[in-house]
Amino acid sequence: MSTFTMLLPFGPQHPMLHEPAHFRFEVDGETVVNVTPYLNYVHRGIEKLLENRTYVQGLYVAARVCGICNPSHTNAFVAAVEEAMGIEPPPRAKYLRVVTQEIHRIQSHLILLAVAAEEMGFNSLFMLIWRDRERILRLIEAITGGRVMQSYDRIGGVYRDINDILAERVIKELSEMRNRVIQYRKVFSEDPIVRRRTVDVGVLKTAEMVRLGGVGPFARASAVDYDVRRDHRSNHVAYDEVPFNVITREECDVWARLIARVDETLECINMIEYALKHMPSGAIRYRAPRAAPKGAEGIGRVEAPRGELVHHTISDGQRPYRHRIRTPSFANVFPAAKAHIGYSIADIPMIYVSWDPCFSCLARVTLVDIRSGTAKVISGEELRREARRRWEK
Repeated sequence: MSTFTMLLPFGPQHPMLHEPAHFRFEVDGETVVNVTPYLNYVHRGIEKLLENRTYVQGLYVAARVCGICNPSHTNAFVAAVEEAMGIEPPPRAKYLRVVTQEIHRIQSHLILLAVAAEEMGFNSLFMLIWRDRERILRLIEAITGGRVMQSYDRIGGVYRDINDILAERVIKELSEMRNRVIQYRKVFSEDPIVRRRTVDVGVLKTAEMVRLGGVGPFARASAVDYDVRRDHRSNHVAYDEVPFNVITREECDVWARLIARVDETLECINMIEYALKHMPSGAIRYRAPRAAPKGAEGIGRVEAPRGELVHHTISDGQRPYRHRIRTPSFANVFPAAKAHIGYSIADIPMIYVSWDPCFSCLARVTLVDIRSGTAKVISGEELRREARRRWEK
């Protein structure tokens, strides 16, 4: 019995991602019969760090839980702290938070779609989508001042406003991007190679997804009609004032997960345009206390790009007595493992990519043939080539 290492495009020391993982696949010939995930390879003690920082200092620690979706962590952290303090941000700040949350959702979904294209051998499509993500990152930098780490949300509001000139630029560029995303949707929907690699692959039915606790687009692609933005009203962001549709799919397979994210990207563009055109005037930040009262408690729920993210804080009067974080990738790891069972080794790359994990890579994969006990050592690139070769037969 031996192991082989498969490296996916991000990690394990990729600066934008944060958590490698080990998946053990048991296979019968070419069919996966069991998957065991091993997590916490780079546990950094973020929660303990927060307990030794003030709430103002903790804001920057929370942002570094994840490089891709750090705005979601700062938003959830700030919402929890604001609830503990009993304050709300100004109306304009609530709209600005919608803009930044949704534009980051776009760049995150574009990562997934680009990586999926690359895994299927569509290198040109990969580069086109990556080019659009770069344009989004430039807009993010113009809005927040940072490409990767921003800490844009502050306790009591946000730290930077959007003027009319920048708002017009964002609307113009997103309007142009909408047309390109529609073309990407056509490729993912109609291309025969894409459909062969994704349709009826990695199926996880609604009941099983609910039982295993899946969240986000991964769950909504299995017809789980749940979205924190709609189903949990928040006084800290203006989702109740910005109209949007929750995207769900009935197919429950890899194809549905990709299309769900394409459609969510289009929905995000609509939401940003609405928020910028209907944004109220006024302050962007209220002066907030430096600490919450002793024993005060707050919960911040955010629909991060990968699903429901929760920050729960309890104050000791100066800093968090306890701060707990539940990330969406942790909720999704077990339904994702289940989605591999019954499918070929050649399907592993696309099933893995489709749930869009937020740890840096699949650090190691162990394949064990339950009949012979033998294993084959190959690299991640060799696995991708083998997957393409088998699907091209």
